[in-house]
Amino acid sequence: MPPILLAVDKIYPKGLMWFRRDLRVDDNAALYQALRACRQVVCVFVFDRAILDSLPRADRRVEFIRESLVELDAELHTLGGGLIVRHAVAEDEIAPLAHALDVQAVFANRDDEPDALDRDAKVLGALANAGIAFHTYKDQAVFDRDEVLTQVGQPYTVFTPYKRAWLGKLDAFYLKAYPVRTYTEALARPPEKFRHAVPSLKDIGFEKTNLADLEIPTGSQGGSALFDDFSRRIDRYREARDFPSVRGPSYLGIHLRFGTVSVRQLAGAAHQLSQQGDEGAATWLGELIWRDFFFQILTHHPHMVEGGKRRSFRPEYDKIQWHHGKHADMLFDAWCEGRTGYPLVDAAMAQINQTGYMHNRLRMVVASFLCKDLGLDWRRGERYFETHLNDFELSSNNGNWQWASSSGCDAQPYFRIFNPVTQSEKFDPEGKFIRRYLPQLSKLSDSVIHAPWTAAPLELEAAGVKLGENYPNPIVDHAEARERTLQRYAVVKEAQRDSR
Repeated sequence: MPPILLAVDKIYPKGLMWFRRDLRVDDNAALYQALRACRQVVCVFVFDRAILDSLPRADRRVEFIRESLVELDAELHTLGGGLIVRHAVAEDEIAPLAHALDVQAVFANRDDEPDALDRDAKVLGALANAGIAFHTYKDQAVFDRDEVLTQVGQPYTVFTPYKRAWLGKLDAFYLKAYPVRTYTEALARPPEKFRHAVPSLKDIGFEKTNLADLEIPTGSQGGSALFDDFSRRIDRYREARDFPSVRGPSYLGIHLRFGTVSVRQLAGAAHQLSQQGDEGAATWLGELIWRDFFFQILTHHPHMVEGGKRRSFRPEYDKIQWHHGKHADMLFDAWCEGRTGYPLVDAAMAQINQTGYMHNRLRMVVASFLCKDLGLDWRRGERYFETHLNDFELSSNNGNWQWASSSGCDAQPYFRIFNPVTQSEKFDPEGKFIRRYLPQLSKLSDSVIHAPWTAAPLELEAAGVKLGENYPNPIVDHAEARERTLQRYAVVKEAQRDSR
């Protein structure tokens, strides 16, 4: 946790709190620092056109943000403030707005993605030219940047020793909540000409999605409700998390993504329970540590995503020759649309396409299938998830895809290739998840629903399944694809041998 900016005195007459990926009042580092440092604090959020203009016009994430802003604005208003919401290019908007509001400092929680750092550097320059200070604080992670390093001062690239060091560094200080409400008397209403309701989706060029139908709760109240629900079953997380038909996960990913929950609160609760012997809580805390791990990997290795290009963490993996051309495009389309002929893969793709969410076990299965069964570049899958996942975070998405393709830090070995049928039999044994998303297979027996092509013709007919018509035949043979993958990855072994 960063040190207190000012111990007692408020040296700025007026400050501007710039909300970004931290859409909550409570335990908000930058808001706390702003309220401590200023006599008056005005709040703003910018629908950043540099990000939004390239998105599909119906995007659940934009709707989630909009609905969360309505709640945030109402809460700030109750506390004596309010929220200015603009639709503009943020790097062009903040400095002029700060000047118009006559503030002496802008406060924000930092974002370490390369594009965000570039934006903030430009904002810093523009503010400096106007004589306005710019303060940023840690809020997305428990530990970030250089807070957890090896004994020789280098960033970790293997998760297990990182986790050990992370837990060794953790104490109550790093989990303590910022007492924002103690200082909310400094919140100020925006000037009259800036007082407008949060714009509708239509106002910013977007359309409503099925977010409400999916009953995805928004805002800090929604995040709190989800965490309360998860807290009652966290003890079962270790066993339940791998089964997609079971309510095992926390479903808090989107709330972590947009900061409608505090990662300190979540980690603190999980750590306390794990100290009491709760193995489910300890396992879930490990997932939060993975998130911090991927944050710091991207911070120290920005080359993986800079300039919009994706590069392997391990350069030798960029020597792999992936399938390309029309046939590869047909395979990719079949993967995207859930037409591979492997029910667990297809059901998982139906889930992300219909809801913007995919169960974590299934993310590994479909990623392995794309890279190691279809022989397609992991970057294609990474970008598909980037477009479709409600909880998309660049560092975790990139890190997990590189883990699946074996090109990343501490990744699974290249010869570990998920079998989509055995994964299905193990983690969806009764086919409940498959039946939910592939109703055309719902009448198949538990023994063949994982591999319909193995069913007898009479059973297929009785279940109303016509392979090649209402459900596809497998587009690849897994055993043959596995052998081709091992051959494809041989170039990696050669590059590693040559580098010695």
